[in-house]
Amino acid sequence: MSQPSPDPQQEAQPQPHSQTQHSEQPHLAAQAHDMPSTSSLDLGVIGNCAFSALVDKMGRIVWCCLPRFDGDPVFNALLDPTDNGALWAFQLENFSHSEQWYEPNTAVLRTRLYDTLGQGIEITDLAPRFQSRGRFFRPLQLVRRIHPLSGAPRMRVVLRPRFDWGRDIPAQTRGSNHIRYVGPEQTLRLNTDAPISYIVDETAFVVSRPYNFILGPDETLHGGINDTARDFEQETTAYWRNWSRALATPLEWQDAVIRAAITLKLSVFEDTGAIIAAMTTSVPEAPGSQRNWDYRYCWLRDAFFVVRALNSLSELGTMEDYLRWLTNVVVRSGGGHVQPLYGIGLEEALPEQILDHLPGYQHHQPVRVGNQAYEHFQHDVYGNIVLGAAQAFHDMRLHHRAGAEHFQHLEAVGERAYEVYNQPDAGMWELRTRSRIHTSSALMSWAACDRLAKIAARVDLPERARHWGDRAKEIGERILTEAWNEQRQAYAESFGGRDLDASVLLMVEVGLIAPTDKRFISTVEALEKHLCDGPYMRRYEAPDDFGRPETAFNICTFWRIDALARIGRKEQAREIFQAMLDARNHLGLLSEDTHPVTRQMWGNFPQTYSMVGIINCAMRLSASWEAVI
Repeated sequence: MSQPSPDPQQEAQPQPHSQTQHSEQPHLAAQAHDMPSTSSLDLGVIGNCAFSALVDKMGRIVWCCLPRFDGDPVFNALLDPTDNGALWAFQLENFSHSEQWYEPNTAVLRTRLYDTLGQGIEITDLAPRFQSRGRFFRPLQLVRRIHPLSGAPRMRVVLRPRFDWGRDIPAQTRGSNHIRYVGPEQTLRLNTDAPISYIVDETAFVVSRPYNFILGPDETLHGGINDTARDFEQETTAYWRNWSRALATPLEWQDAVIRAAITLKLSVFEDTGAIIAAMTTSVPEAPGSQRNWDYRYCWLRDAFFVVRALNSLSELGTMEDYLRWLTNVVVRSGGGHVQPLYGIGLEEALPEQILDHLPGYQHHQPVRVGNQAYEHFQHDVYGNIVLGAAQAFHDMRLHHRAGAEHFQHLEAVGERAYEVYNQPDAGMWELRTRSRIHTSSALMSWAACDRLAKIAARVDLPERARHWGDRAKEIGERILTEAWNEQRQAYAESFGGRDLDASVLLMVEVGLIAPTDKRFISTVEALEKHLCDGPYMRRYEAPDDFGRPETAFNICTFWRIDALARIGRKEQAREIFQAMLDARNHLGLLSEDTHPVTRQMWGNFPQTYSMVGIINCAMRLSASWEAVI
């Protein structure tokens, strides 16, 4: 399918600046005097492992799904930048410019808005999360606090939630200190100490003192509004600082790693343990491409890489939560077919539909809800299951280590991996009209058998260790033989194929081949020649259902960085890693894709795969702590 040219006005937007060393410091966002309405991925994320919200540079909440990550977006301006879009803004009169940053090592976001006279307000945004009464307190509440900075700035509160994907405007009722937004399926309540009349009528007023806003379920607060908001901020700040303090970070790029780790943690749906791939739907992979997908679900592949990255930082809680969810998937499958993705509540059916009434991100349609990939056969899923569970058999720090009874369930998954490793599938890139024996899928089947052999040895089952070791050897030999393309001097994307695919770089990461192997080095060189645009790497070279990919896929660039470091080209790896750090937005976050020419971010946001790459490459490339202490 041909792809229309990008809109020049979209391509001309300002580019994010590098904040490699100071990502937690206030970032100046010079803007026009009116409050701009164009959608962009210059967004921050707040959340509490139950839900999340995206906040733009102007302090506007433009995306928030309730009551779960995959729920109805009560704020949807990211996909509807028109006057019909649902958002929550504090509009400063005579706006001049803004600053935005995270409170260091937390998920508490601060935005300062200034007017043309130098007067300003500070917005503090958070979703409460902390321990209370022996459990994590994570209510479905947004807390927004306003503080005047100087002078007598005037602001207008624009609070316009919508329901049913923007089709329903809620009815409003009011009390002395609250407003209720009543819809057919849910009701939201705003508790505030700001003037109710000004909020309902969207009347500008002077910010002469601090104001507090708490939006959530239709419930009364147990305490005062100011006291509750203050306590929630203090407790949430303390929680995230203590959580970050326990991370085993590398010496270099600590700001980037901590921000990536917090973002990954915010992508966990703690109720079940599922991990979403991203918080948005339908942000296109490239302008006009129609590659607009819904990523608000749990892909077993993506979740494994999230768990692995956080494990490398000694953050084991996410793995323990995810294994609860994964165990349900494995037991329910009974050794049969496992879908590549599920809903965060273990939903199997995720039917895909198009919402024509929404204009889409920067007016790029379609807007999709659901994801047809749940119907796919993607055979790498079995390896991702075993890899995701393997550490639980070896790590003595866990409260509940896996044992022989868990191994029996994983063996059923391994049998399935062995059964399908040489069968065609849709592959990890979820091709909708092409089926092949993909190298990456066979590779993960090998990894399943290899790790099962190691687990069997750990639980003292030597016969099963030999069994799985033999199967791993068989699959490995076939991959190394049948995926090699002599003409291209590279491992191809499928058995007997010739097309190149960045996913073969995982051959070293999962341990099938040594990085010093001449064939692997030759593969890296071939991929660089045919898939790279400067520092950025595309997924594959062959056209897919929508034509040739236009943008670089961030995780592939990170795989390249890892491979270069492993084969001895570490300085070049560091240079490319810096280019990827420069591609982040002003708060240190990445989406799925980077345009190699404009350097704009595209694809769903924030993308866990991309944030994983930041952690993995920093851990691979950083100087040792022993160098300074």
